[in-house]
Amino acid sequence: MKTSWRTAALVATAASVLALTTACGQDNAGAPASSAQNVGATAPAGGYGSPGSGTTTGAGNGYGADGNQGSASPAQAAPAGKLTVAAHPDLGKVLTDGSGLTLYRFDKDVADPPKSNCDGDCAVTWPPVPAGDASAGAGVDKAMLGEVTRADGSKQLTIGGWPAYRYAKDVNAGDANGQGVGGKWFALAADGKKASVASLPGLSVRKDAKLGDVVVDKNGMTVYRFMKDQAWPKSVSNCTGACLGKWPAVEPVSADNTEGVKKKGLMPFTRSDGREQMTVNCWPIYTFSGDKAPGDTNGQGVGGTWYAVSPDGKPVGMPGK
Repeated sequence: MKTSWRTAALVATAASVLALTTACGQDNAGAPASSAQNVGATAPAGGYGSPGSGTTTGAGNGYGADGNQGSASPAQAAPAGKLTVAAHPDLGKVLTDGSGLTLYRFDKDVADPPKSNCDGDCAVTWPPVPAGDASAGAGVDKAMLGEVTRADGSKQLTIGGWPAYRYAKDVNAGDANGQGVGGKWFALAADGKKASVASLPGLSVRKDAKLGDVVVDKNGMTVYRFMKDQAWPKSVSNCTGACLGKWPAVEPVSADNTEGVKKKGLMPFTRSDGREQMTVNCWPIYTFSGDKAPGDTNGQGVGGTWYAVSPDGKPVGMPGK
């Protein structure tokens, strides 16, 4: 986390946020932020092995399938349905199909003019997404949707000119096991570019498998509340000194740089040490030094006083809450 708290840019950000919100304990007439779904990866990026093999190969053919391209035929692909954007803790904003499955692009393809270079075995491991029924849902510009005619005459969906695929090892909504396979396959962003965690807003919401909806920062790291803090009549942090070494305070974030987080009480405050810290529903928020990767929730329940934060600022999973 950056530790420069008192720059001119930070002051400007805090002023911008305060202009959009009301003081803690007062009603805020602003509408809630966009409630784009957040999902988490269920496994690390896959290797080169064919679906179901359970193994990977060091070399591979660059397609993510064993053997040479061209020896197999892909099964009938499922319809694309309504495409939407989901916030992924590792990849940022990722394009998904109507079933919530991650869509990918292939570096050996061409976007202008569109051309797919994935056939045979490659298309078994990476089923092309049909163009027929694809439509633009939340976060997707329909102008980005197109199609390309494949070698077999079928129509494949394109995003910003790039042919779109699913990955055979992705089973559940939110899986992104195809990310980085062979150094040539990458999750798609809504504009056809490669998805990047840099595309996450300052604060957004991730759907955790155990905790449900939890707030994450711009790096996809879980955000926490300290039950010894105070929200009303003013925000007060009781995490000072060595505590801040383990639980770094989240820096101020502009209200328009958040997604899915309740607007009421979404503002910074000045700590007793003079630094600025962000709040959700007026409660000071932190990350945890024990979380090493996006999606980790190692701080949950620590000392019976630290809990992940829900989109409305409540502690997630706290007994009796």
